[in-house]
Amino acid sequence: MDNSTPPFSLIDYNIIILKSQIFLVNIEILFYICYDFNGDFMKIDSIKFKNFIKYLLIIFLFFNTVWIQRLIVNIFHIKKITTTTSTMLNLTSNVIFLIFLILIYRKDLIKDWKTFTTKFSDNMETGIKYWLLGTAAMMASNILIGLIFGGGKSNNEEILQHMIKAVPIFMIINAGIIGPINEELIFRRGLKNVFNNKYLFILISGIVFGLAHITSANTLKQFLFVIPYSCLGISFALMYYKSKTIYTSMFIHMIHNTILIISSIFMYYI
Repeated sequence: MDNSTPPFSLIDYNIIILKSQIFLVNIEILFYICYDFNGDFMKIDSIKFKNFIKYLLIIFLFFNTVWIQRLIVNIFHIKKITTTTSTMLNLTSNVIFLIFLILIYRKDLIKDWKTFTTKFSDNMETGIKYWLLGTAAMMASNILIGLIFGGGKSNNEEILQHMIKAVPIFMIINAGIIGPINEELIFRRGLKNVFNNKYLFILISGIVFGLAHITSANTLKQFLFVIPYSCLGISFALMYYKSKTIYTSMFIHMIHNTILIISSIFMYYI
């Protein structure tokens, strides 16, 4: 199994930090657009600004967890960054940030767990329904992008595929379990606290989720992959809003990612 350093840089701190700051600016632009539009759909009181500031801080920290990785590299004097090393560093920083999020949302998580378990079957049925719709929209938009611009995957998917081939078990843990929990707490639970308007929450949650997955985009085609990712993000937001518990989107997100990872592992070894 190839654990050598991949052709792209998996830990290029300056570029990652720059792109996280650009992404943060994109989020601020989206919020100000919503703030300035007239009409009932985009009312000023649709946004809770105190929670908005809190959310900006959380997402800024999320996209700068690379500093945790850099600290580990310096402490243990790691000289060579291989795919395996990079994945382990990413997993470690994700776990640390998950602990941070759990501390912030601990009361909400306890309350949502009771809601989730009380109507488990109904919540899972709601989740699967919107997941199928979101997956269908995601596949359709991917096919359309492929037909217009030619085949190929998003940069984000190519990086993940490289990591899956190198360290499949750790990627199931990282991208299949830890990643979805973090993303649902940030892009769904965090944003739900910001908006009073359900349509605004669902739309922005999907778009921000989509933008988070194309931070390495460098062409028009790569940027257009925001559409399929946003479709999936919107479906997660819908199931969360309908079920009134974050665990619905959290579990479906974990199932979605794990299926894709296991499928990639199967195709690689078979």
